[in-house]
Amino acid sequence: MFDHNTYLSPFTWRYGSPEMREIWSEIHRRRLWRRVWVALAESQHRMGLFSREKVEDLRSHMDDIDLPRALEIEAEIGHDVMAEIKVYAEQCPSGGGIIHLGATSADITDNADVLRIGEALDLAMQRTKGLLESLAMQAGRWSETPCVAFTHLQRAEITTIGYRMAVHLQEVWEDFQALKEVRHRLRGKGFKGAVGTCASYVHVLGSVDKAREMEKMALDILGLEAYPATTQVYPRRQDWEVLTVLAGLAGSLYRLAFSVRLLQSPLAGEWSEPFPERQVGSSAMPFKRNPVRMEKVASLARMLPHLAQVAWDNAAHSLLERTLDDSANRREMLPTAFLAVDEMLRTTAGVISEIRIDQEAVQRNLALHAPFAATEAILMEAVKAGGDRQTLHEALRELSLRAWEAVQAGMENPLPALLLEDPRFSMLDREKFRSLFDMSSYVGAAPQLAREMSRAVMEDLERCEGGT
Repeated sequence: MFDHNTYLSPFTWRYGSPEMREIWSEIHRRRLWRRVWVALAESQHRMGLFSREKVEDLRSHMDDIDLPRALEIEAEIGHDVMAEIKVYAEQCPSGGGIIHLGATSADITDNADVLRIGEALDLAMQRTKGLLESLAMQAGRWSETPCVAFTHLQRAEITTIGYRMAVHLQEVWEDFQALKEVRHRLRGKGFKGAVGTCASYVHVLGSVDKAREMEKMALDILGLEAYPATTQVYPRRQDWEVLTVLAGLAGSLYRLAFSVRLLQSPLAGEWSEPFPERQVGSSAMPFKRNPVRMEKVASLARMLPHLAQVAWDNAAHSLLERTLDDSANRREMLPTAFLAVDEMLRTTAGVISEIRIDQEAVQRNLALHAPFAATEAILMEAVKAGGDRQTLHEALRELSLRAWEAVQAGMENPLPALLLEDPRFSMLDREKFRSLFDMSSYVGAAPQLAREMSRAVMEDLERCEGGT
């Protein structure tokens, strides 16, 4: 129907997986509508309203979506749900006359939306699980490898590559818990009619109890819980809750992407994205190896908080029993949010699973900057050996500043040699100095914490696989 001679969203073909695009496709949307109509008809049959034959007629045509015909009718009547009802009825000679009895459009579309959001959350959790596995593997693999840490974008103390990975692992793990929680809480509108009072179903069935029994049957067929009280639509706050969780995940992915980009820059040069043999880094500068994958992740992530803001506006401005000013933006907001997250998760998992760690660069940065991390330990050992703390602190300050000047001039870090030659530190022998400049002794609990985080996440994922 559409090709590249007209505008297409980048999510139509460039970003997002085929699986996520199928979930948010128009065909699947209408297929879900029909699934809801069949559940409603089935429950009404069980309440004695219709014959089994009529319901089975509807069921047999549930997947026969004829979008061109529906759009033709919609162009004439200006209502997409009624257009689909007419097409469905045309296809069902026996059951066509019972479609949508007692329902308002949102009884169908809102329940279908929740089914679709649930499917999209399931796929997002599957993608997140893949990223968690990659991060956990790297956290364990590099748990013992020291590297220079950064605070304020300045070289700081020593950490390990694995512990740095574990920090990001922890954040994404928390996002995974939030995804599971919001998925568990999803609720549909149910079948409550035009303004949520169930009046139409009470009229058709003859009593409130029967109307509520019918609703429960239909929801059980769909595998949905419903809000106990609604207006014409389910509370739009639910969309905001879903988008807020997705925005939180996007924030964690953004921070991880930014870390990779910084560590790939000349600032450190320690990490880098995989770069296939025939990949082009720049149209003008053939030598470039830009972190384009993580830049894409960062770019997409920036949209998510703003989509969550749109969802907030929809919830807050849902006046009285219903206004339609959320409808148009929800058609864009929901699929865009999920497709963006889908693309970010797939890209980030791919980068992390194949991340390139330049161990020579790691060692080079350690040799240049790690000696400064030893100054506190040297001060304490020298004082314990009889030195004056204030005098030695000033000496360390002076020698460190001289060493910084040499490092900034591109020379090797002279701090160890300066300390060995300085008579103010003569109370420490060479063997003691060597032990104090062993960087593996400055990583604290980082290796153990990284391994523990890796194990905890993998055990949690295994429990999820087991259904507990």
